[in-house]
Amino acid sequence: MTEVLVSHEIPGGAAWSVLVRGGRELKLTALAAGANCSALLFAAGHPVDRLNVPDTLKAQMSARIHPPMVLMSDRGTALCSVTGSSLDWHDALCGHSCDAHLERFGPSSYTAGRNTWRRSARAGLLGELRKHGRGPADLHACVNFFAKAATSGDGTLTFLPGHAKAGDWVTLRAEQDVLVVLSTSPHPLDPQWTPAAVLAEIGPGDAAGDDDPSWTFRAESARALRAAKEVLA
Repeated sequence: MTEVLVSHEIPGGAAWSVLVRGGRELKLTALAAGANCSALLFAAGHPVDRLNVPDTLKAQMSARIHPPMVLMSDRGTALCSVTGSSLDWHDALCGHSCDAHLERFGPSSYTAGRNTWRRSARAGLLGELRKHGRGPADLHACVNFFAKAATSGDGTLTFLPGHAKAGDWVTLRAEQDVLVVLSTSPHPLDPQWTPAAVLAEIGPGDAAGDDDPSWTFRAESARALRAAKEVLA
């Protein structure tokens, strides 16, 4: 990223939201090992169009998110393209953590813990959604950037601790104006509560040419990108 227009460090176990204009790039960087960043995406110009993880995976024949995949909406339009990453696996199967996932770590409250108070991704995401006039009905299947949960031969999902190291990164190119909602609470299958901070940076993105990897990845990817191009037109 040659120019940074917006930079924000999201503390571990916190949440943040930002509007990313079409054509700009969002870079997420893990600031410590074991980072997790649960992400919700919404088409800013449409009241209900949002990330559809099942369609994104099915259309691109994948059980994980990796470059140069396109993150698709309910209407089949591209929200963001994954333009680069230091990791080849970002979880899209397990969803975000809920309050019940935190019970195994014992009681926690702001009164007792102040800034170390444990909050689930659901709590953080809802707090950010309310800032934009949204609520529980807007929660949807998320991408857990920096996390890996793979299936074994019998179909069991196994979480891989320490998948991300400090400095690992992923870049997303907004294909239309996109509301991005992020939580850095640990992955729901993480056996430890060790939330890591994530740096979010927004800058100008490179224009996609005819040989852009996301456009040439699959016919379904190109179709979603063409639909997003019509939104921006």
